[in-house]
Amino acid sequence: MERSEKGFQRVLNRQKIKQIVNFYETVVAQPMIPGTVLLFTDETLRFQKVEGSESIGHLSEPKGKYLVIDGQHRLAGLHFFHEKHPGQSRQVEVPCLLFDGRSADFATEMFVIINSTHTRINRSHLVDLYEKVSWESPEKKFAAKVVNLLYSESDSPLQYKINRLGGRSKQEKWILQSEVFNELLKVVTAHKRWIESHLDMKADRCYALVRDYLKGVKDVMGEIWGQNERYMFTRDVSLKALIRVLDDLIVDRKLISAWEEQRSHQPFAELVKPWATLVKDFRADGFYERFPAKGQLERVRKIHQRLLDAIVG
Repeated sequence: MERSEKGFQRVLNRQKIKQIVNFYETVVAQPMIPGTVLLFTDETLRFQKVEGSESIGHLSEPKGKYLVIDGQHRLAGLHFFHEKHPGQSRQVEVPCLLFDGRSADFATEMFVIINSTHTRINRSHLVDLYEKVSWESPEKKFAAKVVNLLYSESDSPLQYKINRLGGRSKQEKWILQSEVFNELLKVVTAHKRWIESHLDMKADRCYALVRDYLKGVKDVMGEIWGQNERYMFTRDVSLKALIRVLDDLIVDRKLISAWEEQRSHQPFAELVKPWATLVKDFRADGFYERFPAKGQLERVRKIHQRLLDAIVG
């Protein structure tokens, strides 16, 4: 197809194909092919019913080749899976929906509709799934578990304040789950060796670190913590900056040693005491003028730097 003008092919995503091949290799009891493949031929195929049934029978094969309207990555993955595991691939059943006897224009229209109207899964929903899928990285699975604990544990300063519904929640939420996940993933990736040696790469122990840090911050900033109508300190833009500060603090041996010894929020509270002088900076009124930026990315960086400067100079 890549060397033919008889059809159009999307650019193959090699990483996506690699993940699909990995899925085929690790699947056990669930269906091998996730979802129906849509095929097209302009030929009219013959259907021969099985005796005693109106809907079950044998369908003739076209003289030419099928065009794939939807499912090219799944089939490409199956091709490479077959090359690696020819014995296993013979047992694979591929569910297909066939469009026969239609014009090429019909196939084109179907292709455009399917590939331009995908309903993307909200990123906050995806975080819930990372720890359940076999092909995701250990870092992503780990970060997803920590986020889940931050949302659900009764001693978490962010309990029920993380929006897991991607903007559709009617309750008061402070930050999207995907945003917390992205920031924590950076921490986990940057300090993986430290987490392995000090926390045994256990999500509950990493959660305790993040929890105690946030508790320490809440201790100092209690006056404005959660006061989101008048202050911006526990809004998404500031919470992301707070997690970035934690990323910086992990390398502070004296601080971390004190935390490991006490297992409390006090070492963090002691360190961030200077933030109490920044309360006025986080008033909602005039906040965007005090932290001018072209967008949220730049504003998060500025808040992060302001917080960091206050404690390290």
